[in-house]
Amino acid sequence: MAETRRLIKKYPNRRLYDTQTSAYITLADVKALVLSGADFAVVDAKTNEDLTRSILLQIILEEESGGAPMFSTEVLATMIRFYGNATQGMMGKYLDTNIKAFSDMHARFAEHAKALYGDAAPDRSQDLWAQFLSFQGPAMQNMMGAYVEQSQKMFQQMQEQTRTMFGGFPFPGGSASNDTNKK
Repeated sequence: MAETRRLIKKYPNRRLYDTQTSAYITLADVKALVLSGADFAVVDAKTNEDLTRSILLQIILEEESGGAPMFSTEVLATMIRFYGNATQGMMGKYLDTNIKAFSDMHARFAEHAKALYGDAAPDRSQDLWAQFLSFQGPAMQNMMGAYVEQSQKMFQQMQEQTRTMFGGFPFPGGSASNDTNKK
């Protein structure tokens, strides 16, 4: 029998209620669900509105406010600049794709560790991953640098193609004649 999505209800008093365990839970418990790979949804108890994203963002905010943030100030500022921009959806897809690729690489590494070390792999996988990254650091940095550079070039090409396609249309903040005369 297929397991159904775990439902967590958020009440007006900001408490989270896990309908599977019939108990109130905390954000730390929701984080544990995420880490375990559980399929769940958080909904408003009154309206049934899906609040999963906002709860996940709260967890990220807590993690970022802790001792070791993942995102630099510049990365966060850049992400904010993409909101409301025509490329917002493209940036979301770009981040999704790259985070999935990194997660897949991490999972394959864990599988290889398990094949090498058997049941001891979970205890050693974090150490092995850290060792792998420290040995591969310069190579990974070069690879990621080349990837970022290639992505930037591709993005610039897309911008140029867009200007070419829509160069004759007047847009707010610029004139069509100025854009076409620059070439």
